Amino acid sequence: MNHLATEHELDTPALDVAGIRAQFPILERQVHGRPLIYFDNAATSQTPLAVIETFRDYYSRYNANIHRGLHTLADEATAAYEATRETVRSFLNAADRREIVFTRGTTEAINLVANSWGRANLKAGDEVLVSLLEHHSNIVPWQLLATQLGIVVKVIPVDERGVLDLDAYRALFTERTRLVAVNHVSNAFGTVNPVAEMATIAHEHGALILVDGAQATPHQTVDVRAIDADFYAFSGHKVYGPTGAGTLYGKAALLEAMPPWQGGGEMIKSVSFDVPTTFADVPHKFEAGTPAIAEVIALGVALEWVRDVGLDAIGAWEARLLERATAAVSRIDGLRILGTAPHKAGVLSFVVDGAHSQDIALLIDQLGVAIRTGNHCAQPLLAHFGVTATCRASFAAYNTLEEVDVFADALERVIGMVR
Repeated sequence: MNHLATEHELDTPALDVAGIRAQFPILERQVHGRPLIYFDNAATSQTPLAVIETFRDYYSRYNANIHRGLHTLADEATAAYEATRETVRSFLNAADRREIVFTRGTTEAINLVANSWGRANLKAGDEVLVSLLEHHSNIVPWQLLATQLGIVVKVIPVDERGVLDLDAYRALFTERTRLVAVNHVSNAFGTVNPVAEMATIAHEHGALILVDGAQATPHQTVDVRAIDADFYAFSGHKVYGPTGAGTLYGKAALLEAMPPWQGGGEMIKSVSFDVPTTFADVPHKFEAGTPAIAEVIALGVALEWVRDVGLDAIGAWEARLLERATAAVSRIDGLRILGTAPHKAGVLSFVVDGAHSQDIALLIDQLGVAIRTGNHCAQPLLAHFGVTATCRASFAAYNTLEEVDVFADALERVIGMVR
């Protein structure tokens, strides 16, 4: 499949992609005898050597439980763990490191808000607005509260491009609206939502806003104060870090007023059978038990790596990859792209007439290309567009234009085999 450079490609300065790729050992492997092309970054990004080496360093030099020990290893582990809290604070431009709560990821962060803030502040008839673009992790926790507390979950619609309808969004607010829960970037379609504008509208109606930032943090600079987000969540494994570590940002006044969600060690000041148990200050009252220490430390290394490469440069490069891929697959007969918002992250979702997405994904894997297929934990969105599954290619800083061309040629070949 021949390719002509677009105006955007000619104008966008490239990253040192070769230098970046050299930092990712997994990209050296072959799959079915072909060089790996990893286009499943929206599910999990790969990790650079600096992050991988963090685990070896931790477990070989200062493996110890944190906050509770006075010996050298415990001090070093605590210092490294808490240094990540400052790294995350700076990465999000939060006002105070106390506003950074470590979680296993975005899903746990949203569930923390639902089970702590939600149970303390919502009652029957109160409303939570979620968008049709949401991942299940930002739908189901609110549905559980609807079943248990009698709250009302209302859905913000999208247009045929997968863009949120802001007029409909404004019209959904009533005096009972308490919270807006919306993603910054859609994992299924790549739509970038105007979360700062949405936050302003929510606050004008006396409601809070929770932003799922799992798909935003790998692609663009996030400033929680500029957005004026009340809560913001993201996962390390989407942003070149490890699985099992993520963050909930919450405004300090909100976190301080919220009750603990989980009980155990570290989240208490004192425990007694004779007088009420008292709890630690934020953020520690939300971090019960031994955390994923090595993972959190590695998360900090990943964020520093991203900052060194530059999110603006990463975002521009991924836009170039997306533009090339979109142009290439658009020439394939019977292929339909879902999610055509004018402002997108590096996500390309599509279906093909007469071909099952699973067949496409399995066969293209035989050609060394890794893409995702299925409902992408976004069943309501896909149902709205009349499909049960799509193929999804998603891009990262280490992907190349040559890989896009190989993917497009492989896709055309596979489609010819299955229909």
